[in-house]
Amino acid sequence: MTPTMRAVVIDAPGDPEVLSIRELPVPVPAPGQVLVRVEAFGLNRSELHFRRGMGHFGSFPRVPGIEAVGTVEAAPGGEFAPSTQVAALMGGMGREFDGGYAEYTLVPAGSVVPFRSSLEWSVLGAVPEMLQTAHGSLTVGVDARPGDTLLIRGGTSSVGLACIVLAKQQGMNVIATSRNPDRAEFLRRTGADHVVIDTGSIADAVREIVPAGVDGAVELIGTDTLPDTLRATAVHGTVSFSGMLADVWTIPDFYPMAVIPNGVRLTAYSGEASDLPAPVLQAFLDAVAAGTASVPIAKVYDFEDIVQAHRDMENGTQAGKLVVTVH
Repeated sequence: MTPTMRAVVIDAPGDPEVLSIRELPVPVPAPGQVLVRVEAFGLNRSELHFRRGMGHFGSFPRVPGIEAVGTVEAAPGGEFAPSTQVAALMGGMGREFDGGYAEYTLVPAGSVVPFRSSLEWSVLGAVPEMLQTAHGSLTVGVDARPGDTLLIRGGTSSVGLACIVLAKQQGMNVIATSRNPDRAEFLRRTGADHVVIDTGSIADAVREIVPAGVDGAVELIGTDTLPDTLRATAVHGTVSFSGMLADVWTIPDFYPMAVIPNGVRLTAYSGEASDLPAPVLQAFLDAVAAGTASVPIAKVYDFEDIVQAHRDMENGTQAGKLVVTVH
């Protein structure tokens, strides 16, 4: 191992061009920390928010990235053996301390999830945060059950596509949305039973398919579409607020009795590494390897193309997960 590594650094918020590749010292782990040799990492909307300086989390200068996959280089506390395949995610990565946009990342042992897989690193890099959010939205956020009808608002996002895959694996009926009619067939191929073109007001269209309303919904667009998603949901159904693709974070003058229909439950989901149990990650990767599940990857970039990758994420030109390979 060399004493230095390539890493992407943001000195101050700005456009994609603020992402700069530099040589930094390889971090030295202490007990309770794990040094991971990064092979790939997925891009996430929250990293775009961080790069722009949106929200109230993190500090600069910073190596961004809330997730990465690779192998254990060192774990002085003995939590993981060297060369173990792992995913590292959340826990302050890329915000409170340097994250996954680097050849090595140093993370708390609690942010590490082990697995075994012969899948390509470019595939593995797409999975951790996407699976954690989709799995948690279905199980914790919605508490969805086999046979339920589920609305996924923001179906062509990486988390939306993962929700479709997981929901169909679990025997649910899926209605997915997209603003772009050209992506309807793509959603059907992913597994959606019905596709609704999102005009901003879809409750009536959803109730044409399910007159009583859906049993559950995963809201990935934001607070601007949340009231309409609630109107599409059945009495005693549940809406999980799990994403903010539209970058609209709050509802001005929120009046619950006007926004939430009678008997509809509103929850939220945002998880950590501990919300992605190793058996869940392993089972999903095994299903992908067996061909019974798919990873919705839109595009894979080389490390040197990080600026273009962020441009594409910001412009929304790709449907699915964007992944960067490192080595």
